[in-house]
Amino acid sequence: MTVKAIGPYPALHKDKVENFHGNQMVIIGWDRHLMIDAPMAFPLPPGMPFGAFQSEVMPAAFAAHPDWPQIDWSTVEWMLDGAPFTPDMEASLTDNGIGHKSVIRFVTPGLDGIGGSGS
Repeated sequence: MTVKAIGPYPALHKDKVENFHGNQMVIIGWDRHLMIDAPMAFPLPPGMPFGAFQSEVMPAAFAAHPDWPQIDWSTVEWMLDGAPFTPDMEASLTDNGIGHKSVIRFVTPGLDGIGGSGS
């Protein structure tokens, strides 16, 4: 049966930054640690220092993993929206170039999941 649209239908983007009450959505994933099987998204204030993001927000996502307490933060490799970056722990998310729906990924050299399995 043929269907004819009676539209046009407007695209309603519900994930616009204006809908987050002054926050921006930040997505974080830990490479080679698939016990936590997907990146997580957090609505965060753009002025939050990256150091607070690391010490207060990231544990909520990843501290259940047995590798978490073993992380040597001085060796962590960071990616922001697909490009390597070095965060300034004192600077805000915005000043670190982190915007609405930015994706942050990190690799922890020497820690490759439970028993080196990637999980």
